[in-house]
Amino acid sequence: MKTGTENPAPTSALPSRWGFAVASGILGWVLDAFSFFVLVFVVDALAKGFHVDKSSVVWSITLTLATRPLGALVFGALADRYGRRRPLIACVVSFTIFTALTPFAPSYTAFIVVRALYGVAMGGYWGIGASLVMESSPTRWRGLFSGILQAGYALGYLLAAVAVRVMEPSFGWQSIFLASVVVAVFVVLLAMLSPEPAAFERTRASSLAVILRSFIDNRKTFAYLVLLMTVITCLSHGTQDLYPDFLKSVHGFSGAMVSNLAILYNVGAILGALVIGHLSQRIGRRRSILLALGICTVALWPWAFGSSLGVIAVGAFVLQFGVQGVFGVVPAHLNELSPSGARSLFAGVVYQLGMLCGAPCVGIEFWLRSVFGYSRALTLFEVCTIAALFLTCLFGPERHGRDLAA
Repeated sequence: MKTGTENPAPTSALPSRWGFAVASGILGWVLDAFSFFVLVFVVDALAKGFHVDKSSVVWSITLTLATRPLGALVFGALADRYGRRRPLIACVVSFTIFTALTPFAPSYTAFIVVRALYGVAMGGYWGIGASLVMESSPTRWRGLFSGILQAGYALGYLLAAVAVRVMEPSFGWQSIFLASVVVAVFVVLLAMLSPEPAAFERTRASSLAVILRSFIDNRKTFAYLVLLMTVITCLSHGTQDLYPDFLKSVHGFSGAMVSNLAILYNVGAILGALVIGHLSQRIGRRRSILLALGICTVALWPWAFGSSLGVIAVGAFVLQFGVQGVFGVVPAHLNELSPSGARSLFAGVVYQLGMLCGAPCVGIEFWLRSVFGYSRALTLFEVCTIAALFLTCLFGPERHGRDLAA
């Protein structure tokens, strides 16, 4: 396991349509996030529609996170053996169909089945999309495109908030789940126009057995990265998924005001991913993550205990700048630490296993609010998360600037 920073490799000749590959990978991740986050804005409507309490709908979020590793395993292995493009298209088509079916499930049981299948489909996307973007983009821009890719997640969250604000009053909350279909068609077209990355062609594994054996050969790196992504999941979903409900329950904000705040703090998230991701190309991946964690720490108090709309807005904006700043480094960091012949599978399974291990965080926070109150529960959980992530990252490996085609 390498622990130092490598000198950036020279940029290899890129195919003429590499921009299509980068665009399809990024836009697909935006769509992935939009499809996930539309649900968090309509928890009350779903609970009423299926005649269950709100905690049952919140549990479906955990279930979605928990089923994602299966998709990463299946689609990631196919992408490492047969190419990035077709598995990526299959993921997009699948999770778009399940998203569209979500509000029309005939029962709560059917709703749970649809969300579990949705988790499998969306779980396959990140490993393929991230490897496609990182392998297709110039080495000197890897940190920037890493930030842009992960900013797509916050952009998807932002667009979900906008869709709730614009579409729900006129067309009903069910219509929001159908909005992803048009974007999915565009992503598929971009992917069809994309070339396979040269890095994949040069490092392509000879068989699925060779791909799967990479987990044994790189087991220490694998274990470390799963731990890293578990804590990052707690940081991200622990500050995002329940926050709209927190704003309504504790501060009594209307749905429109919550949507406005969500738009604002996701602008901060997008900026954080772009700035910290790009900065990581200069100062390294781990130092950039540690810097972002410092920003998160400063913002925790106004985010959770702000007594006025202005203070809450600033706290939420700055906190998500830091949170997505951490995530802006992740695509480059994981791809640089993954074995060459199994990059989509390795990075994808790491990412989604981290999501699985961190999946209970939303339920834990929701339970802690009954013991400590909503504000203290969120703060206590995130203070522990930030401390754990700081230590995990501080002593971890790094291969900054690695040549992915080698």
